[in-house]
Amino acid sequence: MTHSGREHFTTVYIGGGTPSTLGVPLLDKLVKGIQDSTDASHVREWTIECNPDDITPTLAEWIGRSPINRVSMGAQTFSDERLRWVCRRHTSRQVTDAVRMLRSHGVENISIDLMFGFPSETLDEWKRDIDEALSLRPEHISAYSLMYEEGTPLYRMLEEGWVTEIDEELSRKMYDTLVARLTAEGYQHYEISNFCLPSRRSVHNSSYWRQVPYLGLGAAAHSYDGSRRWWNICDIDEYLSVTHDVIPCGDGIGGGSEAIDDTTRYNDIITTALRTSEGIRLDDLLPSHREYLLSQSARHIDSGTLVVESGILHLTASGIYVSDDIMSDLILI
Repeated sequence: MTHSGREHFTTVYIGGGTPSTLGVPLLDKLVKGIQDSTDASHVREWTIECNPDDITPTLAEWIGRSPINRVSMGAQTFSDERLRWVCRRHTSRQVTDAVRMLRSHGVENISIDLMFGFPSETLDEWKRDIDEALSLRPEHISAYSLMYEEGTPLYRMLEEGWVTEIDEELSRKMYDTLVARLTAEGYQHYEISNFCLPSRRSVHNSSYWRQVPYLGLGAAAHSYDGSRRWWNICDIDEYLSVTHDVIPCGDGIGGGSEAIDDTTRYNDIITTALRTSEGIRLDDLLPSHREYLLSQSARHIDSGTLVVESGILHLTASGIYVSDDIMSDLILI
């Protein structure tokens, strides 16, 4: 949408990388550039991703007086040993210090990321991580199981036998503990991996899950307008060489686009909306897709992993553990 000839957005997310390394002068220039080129009066949520060790008194002070009203930090764990193992620069103390500095400058919406399932990690160690996070009372917590992505050093360590994945039963206990502990402390479990205090959901991420159009700026950034999805070339030098009047998603390194047809749109809904507590509104689907979805869902409903309530299909608590398998059954090939 446009307003007075300029695009307007409801959220701005400065991230996908570590923008906090830019320093205050460049960050200030970036924010002002966004304000000058858009109708920023409609923005409800300005988020910036930060490394805990990048939060200095200077940066915290700038964030406090800037339009940014939400900070997302990758704490990962409060074990310095595990932080070193995943090659993170910060220490557990720096996470605590960063939150306190941000609070002292009026930042009232902080999200932290946690990770569980480290090799040899025990349930008690994970409980301590959860307790440390809760002691900071962040408005939002995201928690993910450690993933061994093919092609990464961690994956090679797994393949070569240097590390061993925790077993499935322990991973499930860790997740159960996370859900129980956070909900007991007043956090809403609004997406498989995301929890928030009341009225503190990530507006930006929730927009992705509801198929709201978005514009991505920068190398490798993705965009979506409802009928088309495109992604910018990922090579930074090539990206910088593109002229200003050309959308940098051509046939260069890593760039491209795709049209969103009805099948793709349906599959997008399955893999996003089903992850949320709201689930999928059946009336939002084409009749043929609704019929297919209910047909494919039947056995999962019978097994108790899916349920239809008031015209909404959503995962049950037990369905979360097999959500990938369920989604695989529901998508259209």
